[in-house]
Amino acid sequence: MPIILATDFIVYLLFLGTLSFAFYAAKRQGKAFDVLRRIKGNRLAALSTVVLALYGLIAFSDSVRWRDAITDEKGVIQRTESGKTIFNPEPLSILDRVFAKTREGAEKTFSSPLANTLYVKEIIELSDGSTTRDYPKLKYPGTHLLGTDKVGGDVFFAAIKGVRTGIVIGAGTTVVMIPFAILFGVLAGYYGRWIDDIIQYTYTTLSSIPGVLLIVAFMLIFGTEGYQGGLVTDKDLTLSIFVFNERLFWLCVIMGITSWTDLCRLIRGETLKLRELEYVQAGRAFGSGGLAIIWRHIVPNVTHLVLITMVLQFSGLVLAEAILSYIGIGVGTETGSWGNMINNARLELSREPSVWWSLAGAFVFMFCLVLPANIFADAIRDALDPKLRDK
Repeated sequence: MPIILATDFIVYLLFLGTLSFAFYAAKRQGKAFDVLRRIKGNRLAALSTVVLALYGLIAFSDSVRWRDAITDEKGVIQRTESGKTIFNPEPLSILDRVFAKTREGAEKTFSSPLANTLYVKEIIELSDGSTTRDYPKLKYPGTHLLGTDKVGGDVFFAAIKGVRTGIVIGAGTTVVMIPFAILFGVLAGYYGRWIDDIIQYTYTTLSSIPGVLLIVAFMLIFGTEGYQGGLVTDKDLTLSIFVFNERLFWLCVIMGITSWTDLCRLIRGETLKLRELEYVQAGRAFGSGGLAIIWRHIVPNVTHLVLITMVLQFSGLVLAEAILSYIGIGVGTETGSWGNMINNARLELSREPSVWWSLAGAFVFMFCLVLPANIFADAIRDALDPKLRDK
């Protein structure tokens, strides 16, 4: 039985957008080809694109999940009295199934990377009946690339599970943010007067309120009852396969609502310039309406600002999710998140000897996403800059 979360649509939309980009770039048409040409000419940007594609593939594989039917010892599928199949309440994604051995290979507690024994000493009973205090051997020695955490879970697998959350936060927030920014920015810049005054007052007021306070208030209202990862219950499901009330989805919504103001200012300023250009004046002279001019001439010419801002803010949003999860208002504890890993590592670092690999795992995976995203953003900016487009 497939299970589709609200945030899965964000990943699917991003996947379709990537395929569309590749399609138009292969046809050597439009801005997609300019971006591809710029990336090919920059080895660092090309490598960053490969890394981002790998992260995207991980996020997509973690967004395709289904529940298996429960069977008995003989392999017979269990059913209710009415004949309905009984499914396991834990949906497993493709990523979970690929890393099944890593996910199920839990140890008793901490172990360092690629270790053969636990990280803490315990009293061990020897074959002759005597006892000694030593490091117990692991069930799966040498298999945990980044060690294990307090409950024996594999840190490398936890870091991989955080990839989808980072991608969803970065992409989902921009999906919410861009329509607000384009709509209000273009209307304020093109029409001016009282419309401009109202929109400026709105985003100035919103910008004056600390974003963390808005996020906390919103999540306390909408995010407490939503699906937070782990087991899926009947009350979470709509039409037996959809989970629309999801905490991560509400986090994307509120972060998008509080993040559109800066882009709105940029689009407003660009629209103020565009509305005075000759082709816009010619459109007015030929009797074109305001909405037609906005759709045909204004919006296409602010697209480069939208694309550049979207990619540049992506890395900042990934870091913001980690901070929000760290202070306890981000995603649920059962959802894979680098912020949750950092929060748990905060206490582990105070041990003696300290447990450092959980923090290191989250940092390395986050760094390998944020840095390529910034380099890729620079390549897009250069490709869309009219001064550099022909160089």
